[in-house]
Amino acid sequence: MSPDSMWSIGELAEHAGVTVKTVRFYSDRGLLPEAGRSGGGHRRYGPEALDRLRLIRSLRTLDLPVPEVGRALDQEGALEDVIAGQLREVGSQLAALRWREAALHLLQDCTPGERADRLRLIGAVAAPPSTAALARFWRCWLPPRLPARLVSAILERAIPQPPADPTPAQVLAFARLHAFVSGPCFSTDRCQPAVHRADTGYRSAVLYDGLVEAFATAAPDLLAMRPPGEGEALDCFVDAHARACGMRDTPAFRRQLSGRLAAEPRIDRYWQLTAELTDPSQPTPGASHDWLHAALDHQLAQEAA
Repeated sequence: MSPDSMWSIGELAEHAGVTVKTVRFYSDRGLLPEAGRSGGGHRRYGPEALDRLRLIRSLRTLDLPVPEVGRALDQEGALEDVIAGQLREVGSQLAALRWREAALHLLQDCTPGERADRLRLIGAVAAPPSTAALARFWRCWLPPRLPARLVSAILERAIPQPPADPTPAQVLAFARLHAFVSGPCFSTDRCQPAVHRADTGYRSAVLYDGLVEAFATAAPDLLAMRPPGEGEALDCFVDAHARACGMRDTPAFRRQLSGRLAAEPRIDRYWQLTAELTDPSQPTPGASHDWLHAALDHQLAQEAA
């Protein structure tokens, strides 16, 4: 150190094990304040500059951008926020890499005849994938003017989140699901099933409120793999439909409802693909609906026997 207890830029660089260019770079960006200038106008640094320079290098080793390094150094409590933000970014990068790895295995393990179709499907999905297209599908599928809290509850159950560590099969299922909901037939409200039309007289909010409850009630039966049959879940399911159209739950209504619950190939396909992406311990609304429909048909068959 020079007699005036100051280091030149070269001396600081030597002690820190970096180049003069590096010291100048951080100085020019305000990360490494100068203690003063020599009579000839050369930069001078105090002994505290060495500790600060080492801290800057440590933060940069973690790939923190220069502006974030400055914020972490100069704002009290900012370092925790900067680290948390960097962890989120690294997590997103890892998710993207896992998705790409599974996609590559999917392409590697298929036949040449399948490869072009799989490339087309995978190429339409970002890594990690977004669920925005699925949310658009449901907003077109659901009846209009549902309460916002009910729409949120339905979307939370109906939209599968991409697995953090997907298998190749899950990558393919999500890509197929994304392609399915992105088709032109789902771009307008014409994709809605007949029961959602205003002229059917259904009170949609009443129906979907009741269905949410019925599906939750049926979940233990599905998890226990019980055969569809009578019980509280079926009563709740039928009651939701009855109240939605201003009728009572009677044997005649149950027969009418069974005929009305015809299969809808579009939504059935959605649930088939969704089941490949969700935790088996969490039955999809589609699986719950099918179980309750089967329970209704089973009850009617027993009564008719």
